[in-house]
Amino acid sequence: MPSYKAPLRDIQFVTNDLLKFTEHYQNLNKDVGLDQSMQWAIIEEAAKFSEHVISPLNAVADQHGCQWSADGVTTPPGFKAAYQQYCEGGWPSLAMPEEYGGQGLPESMNVIVSELVCSASVAWSGYPGLREGAIKTLVSYGTEELKNTFLPNLVSGKWTGTMCLTESHCGTDLGQLKTKATPVANDEYILSGTKIFISCGEHDMAENIVHIVLARLPGAPEGTSGISLFVVPKFLVTEEGKIGARNKVGCGSIEHKMGVHGFVTCVMNFDGAKGYLIGQPNKGLEAMFTFMNSARLTTALQGLVHSEVAYQGAVPYAKERLAMRSLSGVKNPEGPADPIIVHPDVRRMLLTIKSLAEGFRAFAYYVAQQLDIAELGQSEQQRHHAKQLLALLTPICKGFMTELGCEAAHHGVQVFGGHGYIREWGMEQNQRDSRISTLYEGTTGIQALDLIGRKVMGSKGSLLTNFTDIVLEFCESHQSTENMLEFIGPLKQSTHDWLELANTIGKSAGADADELGAASVDFLMFSGYTVLAYFWARMALVAFDKQKQGAQTHDRDFYNSKINTARFYFQRILPRTATLKLTIQSGAQNLMAMDTEQF
Repeated sequence: MPSYKAPLRDIQFVTNDLLKFTEHYQNLNKDVGLDQSMQWAIIEEAAKFSEHVISPLNAVADQHGCQWSADGVTTPPGFKAAYQQYCEGGWPSLAMPEEYGGQGLPESMNVIVSELVCSASVAWSGYPGLREGAIKTLVSYGTEELKNTFLPNLVSGKWTGTMCLTESHCGTDLGQLKTKATPVANDEYILSGTKIFISCGEHDMAENIVHIVLARLPGAPEGTSGISLFVVPKFLVTEEGKIGARNKVGCGSIEHKMGVHGFVTCVMNFDGAKGYLIGQPNKGLEAMFTFMNSARLTTALQGLVHSEVAYQGAVPYAKERLAMRSLSGVKNPEGPADPIIVHPDVRRMLLTIKSLAEGFRAFAYYVAQQLDIAELGQSEQQRHHAKQLLALLTPICKGFMTELGCEAAHHGVQVFGGHGYIREWGMEQNQRDSRISTLYEGTTGIQALDLIGRKVMGSKGSLLTNFTDIVLEFCESHQSTENMLEFIGPLKQSTHDWLELANTIGKSAGADADELGAASVDFLMFSGYTVLAYFWARMALVAFDKQKQGAQTHDRDFYNSKINTARFYFQRILPRTATLKLTIQSGAQNLMAMDTEQF
């Protein structure tokens, strides 16, 4: 099993050279006290914690899993102790509100730390991760009483949180949910119903678990317009803020999953559990989207994580494993065969993984900057523009990055050949763990419908042009820049195709609504490839500039690697959009022509 090593050089490149985080922090309307040395001190400490405390638990968690009993759920060995150490280090409060005990740092720093922790163990990282969505929901929609009751302990990590949406009969279609909330005295409610697929619904890592639950009030309208949101703690909280009696909510069973075995997924029974309304009655889904959008961005990071883990495992193996001779001549005359990294097809897989991992990092950190600006931008116009960019990029981030994270994990197994199928190497675990990321917080199909339907068509194209204007301005600024022509031409063409396809889909959907669904996933993937091309073009530009400035000897290989990987992406990965363009243009008829009975 490979030991995780934080990719600090690449993180430094993205934060310092590409996205200029120090300038970014100086341009916020709050002094966050993050000069470059402070940023790097936080990142290095997070890297040490991830490498030395969390990473050793990863394989153990996969093999041991979580154990259910009538008394509760126990997590894998070492999980609880690591979580206590995590809390003692102040990591849960990093980007949390200062008025509730948080450190008040920008969300972008939290995203970087989350990447490091999640890369060390996806399973472990979920326990503190879901708590963040619960905090954001309560901050945005909770009463002062609810905030004061729950936020201090959630912020510190002393308590964790969950998101309780899904039920066995409805899945993503939350308009069908049946969990009931009956009002009683003193603004309290009694909740009854069963939720499934509840991540971290029950465990032994924290003293209390705060469930954020969707339910229906008596007489509520049918469908999604009749859903309300409630906070339901595992243990009730006394007026003094202490742990009180056990609430009537429990874990009926845990799911036996394909991967992330150390990350418990529960069936949760609410048997007359006491809860408190969050926000307005029948407006719960709107409030829950605060939690869901937070969770979608966290899940998007998993696409980056599984790509990075695949790369860290595959490259050393490809350099050491001897098999066959190079087609262009012997490369290892002292050995019985050449290392497999000399073979073109192995390099194809390695470069695919590398181009995705490093491209995703740039994409994710850019989105993280928009989170900062949306909250702390100097003007309302800046904040509004960042929110619009987030609205467009969130479903692309979540859908595209997780789909290709699975591809990267697949290549990681394939590089190892038969050894990749064996547990000890860790690649098969990475592939199993990666698969859930495309399903969490809305499947790829749901993200795609959100993108093309609500975001692109719903805004009449304005959300899309907000971002494509940025890309086209970059192309215009560098269309005569030395060495950049090989990137600018294809990027510009892909961006124009993106806009044209959105227009084509909109016109087709006006005559047949199924055209929207038929094109949606291909459109999301086209969007993702184009967005990643933009970031690879920017990374190539920075690398060229560093070379001109006379990069130090130890950095020359790094910048050459960036340029070569950008070329690989533009010549081998971006052309996938040509096929996607054709499939989008083929329309819905080839999907909808068959009668149901013909399947």
